[in-house]
Amino acid sequence: MKLERKKALVARTLGIGKGRVHFNPQRVSELKEAITKQDIKDLLASGVISIREIKGRKKIVKRKIRRRAGSIKKRPKKTKRGYIIITRKLRAYLKSLKTKGQIPQEDFLQLRREIRARSFKSLAHMKESMGHTEHSDKAENKINRKIHKGAKK
Repeated sequence: MKLERKKALVARTLGIGKGRVHFNPQRVSELKEAITKQDIKDLLASGVISIREIKGRKKIVKRKIRRRAGSIKKRPKKTKRGYIIITRKLRAYLKSLKTKGQIPQEDFLQLRREIRARSFKSLAHMKESMGHTEHSDKAENKINRKIHKGAKK
């Protein structure tokens, strides 16, 4: 007994897949007589036709995202991102000072090393530390002048 055509009719009528349609083997004779969609609905109500549950996972339950090597590009940590931002800013400022000729090559390289070692928290911090070295030199010069003036008198 081939009932594929009946299965297709039932699936079309009820709006389900053919794989979910199940017929009661004892009442196949009633099924053969069914021609219209209304006949199919009546047989479903009487129990000749039954509908199987949907196989597979439910759409509501979300699958866990599995990480495999190379499948996901991880975002860098916030600390690394912060380091990149501050380093670029400080190096750009240093480069501008060097092109203007405001700092010598040795100081430039020394400050680059300090930037890489994360010695500075911000641009203001770097300017302040650079200023201390300049101010300390100026302060020494002022002290030396006063000493020399006092020695002349």
